[in-house]
Amino acid sequence: AYVPMAETEMRRICSSMRAKWDVKVIAMTHRTGVVPIGEPSVEIAVSSPHRRDALEAVHFAIDELKARVPIWKKEVYDEPGEGVAPAGWKANAEWTGPSQ
Repeated sequence: AYVPMAETEMRRICSSMRAKWDVKVIAMTHRTGVVPIGEPSVEIAVSSPHRRDALEAVHFAIDELKARVPIWKKEVYDEPGEGVAPAGWKANAEWTGPSQ
């Protein structure tokens, strides 16, 4: 992950959420480094006087985070072998940031 850019984009997403819905508090985090299988890598929480606003804002946030925030993952397998790829970086097909 490129942390300064990721944090900037996450703040922009929060600003967009505030512009679209009546939300009070937003908490959004994305883990980096090794994240064991089965553990969450993204957490988003939104408080709002209205349930629909909170739910729609969370839905928007996860979609935007996946599309805009420059965080990549490297898949690591126990043992490369037949039908199992070696460890490698996996592109996020949903990310629409600048091409390298």
